[in-house]
Amino acid sequence: MPRGNGTGPMGMGPRTGRGMGYCSGYNVPGYANRAGFGMRRGYRNMYYATGIPGWGRAAYAANDEDALNAEAQYLKEQLDLINKRLDEIEKKNNNEK
Repeated sequence: MPRGNGTGPMGMGPRTGRGMGYCSGYNVPGYANRAGFGMRRGYRNMYYATGIPGWGRAAYAANDEDALNAEAQYLKEQLDLINKRLDEIEKKNNNEK
């Protein structure tokens, strides 16, 4: 709204711009107005629009079967590495004798 005259940007009428002028209920046009509860930074009702605030949602545990399968795979890999190292040590000891 140029100079707060109510014509809107490019003379297109009120409430066609950023909503920061007299038509939005502010006492002064422009940057002197407060930001509001959303703070114009995308907070969108401070998470309350989703029903449960973001910080209030409960965490969920991983599926037991998936967790156990992953652990079993890890233990198999570790056992293979241990057996490989034992074979290397045994070969080294046989070569020294």
